[in-house]
Amino acid sequence: MPYCDSKLKVFTCNSNPQLAQEIADYIDVPLGSADIVRFSDGEIQIKLNESVRGSNVFLIQSTCSPVNDHLMEVLVMTDALKRASARSINVVIPYYGYARQDRKARSRDPITAKLVANLIETAGAHRVITMDLHAMQIQGFFDIPVDHLLGVPILGQYYRDKELSNVVVVSPDHGGVVRARRLADYLKAPLAIIDKRRPEPNVSEVMNIIGDIEGKTAILIDDIIDTAGTMTLAANALMEYGAKEVFACGTHAVLSGPAMQRIEESPIRELLVTNTIPISHREPSPKIKALSVAPLMGEAIIRVHEEQSISNLFE
Repeated sequence: MPYCDSKLKVFTCNSNPQLAQEIADYIDVPLGSADIVRFSDGEIQIKLNESVRGSNVFLIQSTCSPVNDHLMEVLVMTDALKRASARSINVVIPYYGYARQDRKARSRDPITAKLVANLIETAGAHRVITMDLHAMQIQGFFDIPVDHLLGVPILGQYYRDKELSNVVVVSPDHGGVVRARRLADYLKAPLAIIDKRRPEPNVSEVMNIIGDIEGKTAILIDDIIDTAGTMTLAANALMEYGAKEVFACGTHAVLSGPAMQRIEESPIRELLVTNTIPISHREPSPKIKALSVAPLMGEAIIRVHEEQSISNLFE
């Protein structure tokens, strides 16, 4: 049955139109009509081709590469919706960029995760729906409601169906222990932690492995896989310490720079990701499998629109 409430509207910008279409198909509503064009100097211009007056609008946009263009698109579109008298503007950000600078690690560092939150609020958003933030405290950077969905149930269900034996879930660093423990609990598997240090951005060194991984099937989990340096270094270390085989998973497949080559040359048997960031335009790899987050996000949109609880979406 088509979703019959005409006050629910779904729009998208340019970062991930395929995911937006999947979400709209799940809800069974058409994507809103809008044109995103550029002036000759690159400035973004938005044209809404239908009325949104009095509607609950859900705007889908991942702030992935090119990050700055996609961030400006969502800000300009939000402003356009606000000035077109939308009742509520719910910004759905499957991948929240600039999240890795969430605190002052050194003197004179910016906190870009807070800056982006301020920009989105100032543009006119009433709510944010996002997934697997790099740091949980980013929810507190907003003064509007944030629905923070988790990728572990999607990833965990895949591994349950795969029926792997003698599994150990591995966090590639101390910062990801909570995420890894969540997956370990989901799979009823033990947990191991890789003790590493990061002398500079996108560079890491394994110091030790905490936990029993010898002869086991290791599942590495992270939130963002960027250059894949951390993940492939961890996979090499696990094999050296006696793991039987290594699977890896992550929610956000940034996969920049040498990531694809590193994954292909690594002992990782399969890299499981979601489609919060589109990977269809990249060179296909038999090692990479993408799962859709559209059903989860579509269900969250319906429940927010109908003012229902979304707590059971975390189970």
